[in-house]
Amino acid sequence: MEEEIKSEFKKSGFDLEEEEEIMNKCLTFCINYSLSASDLVSSWEVYYLNRQLNEPTVQNAEMDGFLLHLQNKKKEDVVKEEVGLHTYSIRDVEMILNNDDDTKDNTPGTPSDHHQDLYSPVHDTSLMYGNNLSSGKPSKLETPFSKRTDRFAVKFSINTMPDVENGEQEPNHENAENDEDDVVRKVVPRKRCSLVVHGSEPKPDCRFMYDRTEDRVKAVENRIRKHTRALVASGLYEEPTDPTIASQRGIFAVGMICCDGEGRLNEKSVMLQSSFEHSGGECVRLDLQRLSHFSVFPGQVVGIGGHNPSGHCLVASKLVDSIPTSVAEEDLNPAKKQAIDRENQPTDLLSKQRDLSMIIAAGPFTTTDNLLFEPLIELLAYAKRRPTQLLVLLGPFIDSEHPDIKKGTVDRSFDEIFQFEILRKLEEYVECMGSAARVLLVPSIRDANHDFVFPQPAFDINLPDLKSQIVSLPNPGIFEANEVKVGCCTVDILKQVSGEEISRTAKDGKPIDRMSRLANHILNQRSFYPLYPPAESVPLDFSLAPEALQLSLVPDVLILPSDIKYFVKVLNSESEGMNHIKCIAVNPGRLAKGEGGGTFVELDYCGGPDKINASIVGI
Repeated sequence: MEEEIKSEFKKSGFDLEEEEEIMNKCLTFCINYSLSASDLVSSWEVYYLNRQLNEPTVQNAEMDGFLLHLQNKKKEDVVKEEVGLHTYSIRDVEMILNNDDDTKDNTPGTPSDHHQDLYSPVHDTSLMYGNNLSSGKPSKLETPFSKRTDRFAVKFSINTMPDVENGEQEPNHENAENDEDDVVRKVVPRKRCSLVVHGSEPKPDCRFMYDRTEDRVKAVENRIRKHTRALVASGLYEEPTDPTIASQRGIFAVGMICCDGEGRLNEKSVMLQSSFEHSGGECVRLDLQRLSHFSVFPGQVVGIGGHNPSGHCLVASKLVDSIPTSVAEEDLNPAKKQAIDRENQPTDLLSKQRDLSMIIAAGPFTTTDNLLFEPLIELLAYAKRRPTQLLVLLGPFIDSEHPDIKKGTVDRSFDEIFQFEILRKLEEYVECMGSAARVLLVPSIRDANHDFVFPQPAFDINLPDLKSQIVSLPNPGIFEANEVKVGCCTVDILKQVSGEEISRTAKDGKPIDRMSRLANHILNQRSFYPLYPPAESVPLDFSLAPEALQLSLVPDVLILPSDIKYFVKVLNSESEGMNHIKCIAVNPGRLAKGEGGGTFVELDYCGGPDKINASIVGI
């Protein structure tokens, strides 16, 4: 039988990678499913074509997927023969097991005997959780995601590039459904980008959740002092004074916005907490009635000009919520910059400076009805058709909020799912695209296979052959690609600030876009997470590298994935004493939403914020 199988594979032009192990499995498949050698090889050819495998080699890594293909084909044949037959799913099994007391009789018996009758005795685990194996995705498996009709539609686009370049840069999404291999052959691969990662804290396997009250107080105090030094150094403001002392003359104070109670902030409950240096950390009530416009939230550090005639209430006549850019930016410590094989890369293979193409996507990467990771597979297929220099993937990857993860109905550990469903697919992607492709991974506090702490260490990825191509950043993180500075944070700070912010818009002023205002708070506060106290869902640890939360430079691109509607916006700071600084703020949305697809962003950055071509694509 083995010789017949070998002969049939050779007739069809297939080589065997690990011959002995593959032959043992193929022989088992033939016996269990009553297949001849020719039937087995015919089924493999169908599986090979559906999976769009590149090499005519039977690989041992594909045997689990091939088994799932055979099981589904057998199941379909049985259903065709017996129309009234009910096929058990994982939900049926759970229902029967959960109602075990109502259904079983009083005859003594072992639970294993009862469970074993519910599904086939051969490869029962694979059958129970077969829909969770994506390496061998059944060719005829239909899910709500696979039935979608509006694929790779451009939801929004922004193009500020000269017309001469538009002809070359304008994305063409009409070919998104073409044969993948044909398109890859037509597209000229891009040059490799340089990559420098800023900061290395916190370290993997670090101890966390040991912060004390004094750590939190110290972190707040340091933020207030940093803003005070920057405002005074600009020369635009006088030395701050104690805002809690009664004074008939106008004063200038710097402090943090806070609420006088545990409820939500409102105009009547705004307090200003100054530094220990100026007021011993005491708070004073803040009256914002005289301000024509403002936007404040708890944790925001601001400068206030005004009067406090009674000593109990500071009446604000001016509010400064940003650091002047005339102050020289703090240079990052060179020891905390990690160049990813930049010095070893030949110059002719590197792309030109300040020119970068990216695809940006944020998790979840699978739909809520299964763990097939179909959106991720589609995204990687799109990236192969439209080669990009940098693929930025932001967590969650193994989402702790996924129904199957929460219920514990998966038969593999979280690390195994991450290795098999995420890293293996990314390895295949970079191997297919060559040495020019790079992938960046940023974890999320919702990742079930990673530390539940913020700031969060990078994934400990052990890929020695691809360590310069698949790189993980801490959360939040800053990196530099082709001298384009990019900051990213997977905590949904936009949504959280939006829920706590109070604002007033000037009646005679131009309307301000709310999304731009929220993203500007991150830049103005120079912090990835300026909200204090933090949201209940955020495990903020102030003893764990508090400098990791600092946005020590104004990035060219700021990536802030959020449940709020996707956007790509050019932020323009126009505060007093500030140069016109432009930054591209990007919210790619979620790659998967419920049982359907979400969105991702394709961005070409060509020299500056005034020369970009960005599209938000629905998957």
